[in-house]
Amino acid sequence: MSFFNKVFASVGIGSATVDTKLEKDSYMPGETVKGLIEINGGKIDQQIDEIYLSLNTTYLREADDRKYPVTITIERFRISSPFMIGKNERREIPFTFRLPDDTPISVGNSRVWVTTGLDIKGGVDPSDKDFLRVIPNSLMAAVFNAVDQLGFSIREAECEEAPRRLRGRLPFIQEFEFIPVTGPFRGRLDELEIVFFPTANGGFELLLQVDRKARGLSGLFSEAMGSDETFVRVNVTNSDIPYLTQKLQTIIQRFS
Repeated sequence: MSFFNKVFASVGIGSATVDTKLEKDSYMPGETVKGLIEINGGKIDQQIDEIYLSLNTTYLREADDRKYPVTITIERFRISSPFMIGKNERREIPFTFRLPDDTPISVGNSRVWVTTGLDIKGGVDPSDKDFLRVIPNSLMAAVFNAVDQLGFSIREAECEEAPRRLRGRLPFIQEFEFIPVTGPFRGRLDELEIVFFPTANGGFELLLQVDRKARGLSGLFSEAMGSDETFVRVNVTNSDIPYLTQKLQTIIQRFS
């Protein structure tokens, strides 16, 4: 019977299983994620070479004039050194890791999840998948609030492959696209796009793409040539929060 148990375990039948339990389901970038990994032994003793957590998302890559989703690991965390899990043994392993500052926000089609994996010698590696709700931190929320006060409404948020000049440690950026529905920029702008780049001081460098509305023949010509778009970089920190609406309004007016 032991022989058959080993054979079955090698193909995943009667093997150890894993279940990850997160302390909560909502986190901000930069926050510490805490939880427990529960491992239940199978019908035989098994050697666990490694337990790891992978933080994953998807982004859109363009090729041959079409876009398609690509899954990417943002970060991988090693949780344990090798150990033996006994037959029918139950073990809990606590973990913590810091959610990277460039983790995408859970908005639109953007999804973030944690995959737990066990590397089992001579067997099928079991895994578990848990979705995270990633929410804006206070500075990001203040930027979104300022844009809202200026009369913009979010139209789309996507993780897309980044051009080389904007590429950091990850091959994609999360772009937030807004349209003016009320306020001073209605009728003056077609849209406003914002990308957040974390900085070492805990703030962000914002990349603003200001897309002016075509006005007259010169405006239509600029739109056709793509010169109606202006890219602006601006640094913001927590000290800017009380003045963000005025700061962004001044910058956008300058290029609208």
